[in-house]
Amino acid sequence: MPVEFLSDDEAAAYGRYTGAPTRAELEKMFFLDDADRKLIGRRRGDQHRLGFALQLTTARFVGRFLPDPLEAPAEVIDYLADQLGVADVSQIKQYTERRQTQFDHQDEIKKAYGLRDFSAVEAEFTAWVDARAWNTGDGKKSIFTDGVSWLRTNKVLLPGVTTLTRLIARVRDEATERLHETLHAILSPRQQAILARLLEVPEGARASDLERWRKGPSVPSGRNMEKALERAGEILSVGLGSMELPPGVPHRRMVDLARYGMTATATTLRRHGPSRQLTTLLATVIYLEGKSVDDCLDLLDLLMTTELIGKAETATDKERARQHPKLARHSATLAVAVETLLEVTEYGEELRLEQVWQAIDAIVPRRELKEAVAAVTGMVPPPNADADGQMRALLAERIATVSGFLKTLTTVIEFGANAEAQRVLAAMKTLPRLLDGRKKKVTEDDIDVALVTGSWKRLVFRAGSHGSTVDKNAYTMCVLTQFHRYLKRRDVYAEASARWRDPRGQLLDGAD
Repeated sequence: MPVEFLSDDEAAAYGRYTGAPTRAELEKMFFLDDADRKLIGRRRGDQHRLGFALQLTTARFVGRFLPDPLEAPAEVIDYLADQLGVADVSQIKQYTERRQTQFDHQDEIKKAYGLRDFSAVEAEFTAWVDARAWNTGDGKKSIFTDGVSWLRTNKVLLPGVTTLTRLIARVRDEATERLHETLHAILSPRQQAILARLLEVPEGARASDLERWRKGPSVPSGRNMEKALERAGEILSVGLGSMELPPGVPHRRMVDLARYGMTATATTLRRHGPSRQLTTLLATVIYLEGKSVDDCLDLLDLLMTTELIGKAETATDKERARQHPKLARHSATLAVAVETLLEVTEYGEELRLEQVWQAIDAIVPRRELKEAVAAVTGMVPPPNADADGQMRALLAERIATVSGFLKTLTTVIEFGANAEAQRVLAAMKTLPRLLDGRKKKVTEDDIDVALVTGSWKRLVFRAGSHGSTVDKNAYTMCVLTQFHRYLKRRDVYAEASARWRDPRGQLLDGAD
């Protein structure tokens, strides 16, 4: 009768010699120690001593008694004969003439070495297989291999290969079905209907909602970010991630179900029975909730790093390189004028302003000096200003890239923050109202002034006095860049995410 999940070679190798053992195997598994020799020495006749030793070492090597002891390789029989001092190895053929002798020897070997028949531990082994299948979801072949090791470790003689494979297949299938029924039982009729519709192709669409949800965004852009948030909003609205799963269901099984659900086609899933189909979809949607949020935040990080901040820094560097020759030329003109001024004043005499200007005009015409001052003032940041002013000004000009998704980012994804980042998160939640086209004028009362620091002040408060209208584009980028920085540090986090969640939330607390 065929074995369900083992190949012919694997089934043939079970509990059998698969070839001549190596010298190391002979010395390890077929060496007779003093206890072995004492037990063997009670037999009468060389054929009985050699046959008893053959059965003893066979049970030790393959884990079971062979139906015909003479199936052992000739190398094994010769090695045992040498140890027992049996000169005529052919006497072993007489050992199989009386069948009862083999059984009597097997009973004595089991009693002497504490070996047990499989029937004595079948219930315990079945429970082990069930626990292994329930907790890990491993395949039948993997459970079979480890099950053989379990039996050998517990000094249990191996049963027939068909008996073992059928038991493992049956118990594993029962554990899998029990898992599906357990998860299926917690779904309400409404949730079952929602999950079932995921496999249907809506009218006018080319793919089912499940296939559409499984595809995340690729190219970082503001429009793709909006699409990613729309997708995340759809998935999160199902609300399966907040469900209380049965406490006995291992997390690994949910991961395995989700992994299968992410790769199987809708057609394949429709062929499964209701319990397996719906539990697979349940695990898949729970996984997709975290993945969709991850995709949004990964895309936001990529968009900020490459498309916005990266390109603004590149453009700033190029502009600085382009301005460098002009700045150097005008700086040299100013240096000559200042050097002349210092030389004139070193005489210690009181000079009139006209005399000083005459000395400078002799070296640098006043018109060129005014041009140099104007050029340097336009290219060099004001005193006490940070070096990122030009880059931030370019960021403020890219508001169209982010304005679309900022209106929904904090409403689709629920963010949390520690004490340091609370203020920035609160400001992020006010951006949709500021970006609303109906609000034409934004004043300081509408923003968090404390967040506007450094060169952002010059960009946000262009008039420079309190009570004036602020540049909402610059303020939006000011808040967004700080939000992005805190997000990368996980001071701002999303609990629904897998990669962007609060790492401190997973630490042990209290009695734990």
